[in-house]
Amino acid sequence: MVHGPEATQIRMMDYPGTGPARDVWKVTNDDTPALETGQVLVRIDWVSVDPGMSGWITNKRSYMPPVMPGGVMRAFGVGEVIESRANSLKQGEWVTGFLGLQSKAVFTADNPAPFEELRKIPVDFAPPNLFLSGLGMTGYTAYFGMMDIGRPKPGETVVVSAASGAVGSVAAQLAKNSGARVIGVAGGQEKCGYLIDELGLDGAIDYKAGDIRGQLKSLTPDRVDVYFDNVGGDILDELFLRMKYRGRIVVCGGISQYNSQSRGQGQIKGPSNYLTMVAQSLTMRGFTMKDYMDRVPEALPLLAKAWSEGQLKFREHVVEGIEKFPDTFEMLFDGRNHGKLLIKVQHAS
Repeated sequence: MVHGPEATQIRMMDYPGTGPARDVWKVTNDDTPALETGQVLVRIDWVSVDPGMSGWITNKRSYMPPVMPGGVMRAFGVGEVIESRANSLKQGEWVTGFLGLQSKAVFTADNPAPFEELRKIPVDFAPPNLFLSGLGMTGYTAYFGMMDIGRPKPGETVVVSAASGAVGSVAAQLAKNSGARVIGVAGGQEKCGYLIDELGLDGAIDYKAGDIRGQLKSLTPDRVDVYFDNVGGDILDELFLRMKYRGRIVVCGGISQYNSQSRGQGQIKGPSNYLTMVAQSLTMRGFTMKDYMDRVPEALPLLAKAWSEGQLKFREHVVEGIEKFPDTFEMLFDGRNHGKLLIKVQHAS
């Protein structure tokens, strides 16, 4: 039996090779199955496009299993429960979780498997899309990375790479709200202007302008206490040389190397200046939200309060239609997006 009507999905048909990742995507239209006890049918309205997806489409050890060939592409989403046979969720409630790149789907709400839990979201407090950006995993990642690992203090100097991006912009604002002096790294005058004029950071480094070392030296005369790294590569190497004694480096991501990783192009090389960690007694720690899922209830009220009081700003870049995912995914790696990249799912009226 099927539930209908048909839904649209984006499936990964194979792991990307050395060519463009877009070659592995396929749009399908399948009917949704009839609900069983404990299940819900969710209409998915918004889907998040994240750099971490590059790690989900490689058959390598990671913090969670890879997407299997032929499967619906994994993605965070938000949507409304339009039918329920579960005790934990009612029709009309809104949820977020790994809903996938699809327009409708059936999920097990009672006693779900790992990574399949659906969490209710209060759409009467904020628009649902915000629970995929600053009030969702993006905000949680920034919060725990900056506040739990970076631990900025008043008067300290904090540098955030990819600071105009989804996670970086929230992390930079959190550090600024903590009383730190914050310098953001971004590409181009427009993004750097956004960091200073809109987010109120103390300075911006334009990596596209060249001479990153000189810009860093000028803007961090007392060196750097905390570096929140979203990029890796050459920028991380330069920051190693600017860190204070016993400085803290938070490794959130490595966007400069994700393309090579997702295409299986050999081993990713580490930083050449890593011995600075020994000479300056630095602390460097990586993390994912897998480490903090049990603490999400701690982060959401704090982020929501800061947003409602105007102390946090979230910028989103919205693309309409999940069939545009292949091109949208590539936007992450060439810098075309301005803010949290979201897909607004289109539904037939």
